[in-house]
Formats: sequence, C-alpha cells, structure tokens
Amino acid sequence: MSLKITEIFYSLQGETNTVGYPTVFVRLTGCPMRCTYCDTAYAFHGGERREIDDIVNEVASYGAKHVTVTGGEPLVQPECHQLMKQLCDAGHFVSLETGGAMDISKVDPRVYIVLDIKTPASNEEHNNTYSNLDHVKPTDCFKFVICDQADYQWSKKFVTEHNLTDRCDVFFSPSADQLDVTALADWIVEDRLAVRLQIQLHKVLWANEAGR
Repeated sequence: MSLKITEIFYSLQGETNTVGYPTVFVRLTGCPMRCTYCDTAYAFHGGERREIDDIVNEVASYGAKHVTVTGGEPLVQPECHQLMKQLCDAGHFVSLETGGAMDISKVDPRVYIVLDIKTPASNEEHNNTYSNLDHVKPTDCFKFVICDQADYQWSKKFVTEHNLTDRCDVFFSPSADQLDVTALADWIVEDRLAVRLQIQLHKVLWANEAGR
C-alpha cells in the first residue's frame, strides 16, 4: 500500500497542544481546497509515491515521539488511515492536520485531530463538513484561521452556537500578513471568549521556509 508524499522532515511543532515538541512531519500530496492564505500550495501536485512501510521506517529513523500527518489535505488519500494506524502501532503520538472537508469518522481514535474550520475569508467555508463536529474527541481541537474582524465575528458566533469550547480546545490563529496578532488578542480579551490565541511558532522562527 502506498501514498503520494510531498516531503518528510524533522522540525519543531509550531501549533496547537504539541507546540514546541520535536516532530516528524509527513506531508501528503493533494488538496481539494484553495484557501486564500494557503502557504503549502507546493503540495497540491507532484509528490513521490512511497510504500507505507518505507514511510514508517523513515519516520522512525528520526527518533522522535511526535509525528504530524499533514498536507495539502492528507485525508484526500484514503490510504492515509493505514499510515496513521501503523504510526500509532509503532508507538508514536500522531496528530492529523485536516482542513475539514473530508470525513474524519474513520480516523484511528488514538490520533490527535486538529480540525480546521474554514472561515468566510478563506473562500472555502462552503466545504466545511459539519458532520465532522460529531466525531471530534475531547482530546482533539478545533482551529480557526482568522483573516479580519468579520472572520472573527463569524468564528465567535460559530464557537458559541456549537458550544465548541465545552467540547475541546479551540485555537484562533491570525492569518499571516492579513491580521495583526495584537488586534486578535484584544478582541478575544474584550469578548472574554474562552479560546486559545495561537501564534505559529515555525513562522516566527523560520518565516515561510519550506521543510521547516
């Protein structure tokens, strides 16, 4: 069984509950969405087809506990489920970064799911699969990339209407080069919204350098 892979690299996790941990990133090729702020468009096409056993062996060679399966949109390749199962079986803490358009109901329950809810300014709000909300575990998290104040108001309403902060962690992250992080922080504090402000550590350290 094989997958099309854009890259595998070792770095520090820059987001969510595992931020700062040395992590192996497995970036799968392909994505059905075209978010306005996407910083990984190079993963839309190309890639190299590799056997899952080979991928798992390369991940093991780094000696890291944490592994992030990302994209693109990793779930666009059905074989991704087998990859995550084998990584979990090998003893890794596995996180999945998914854009929310694909069904997550069959993701291995050991996987930490980062579910990205697409906001209006992403131009992909229509691709949110809202049935996914029923499959998020208390140990998972929701992520919102906020582009402007209208996005923030939309996200705040969405969080409140769906009681997301009662279910698991919710992260609000400013879209790079579109929204000042201090403005987002001020809105969260002013509204006493029980979400977590997120600054992407990898962009602070290495800007948008691929493979970091």
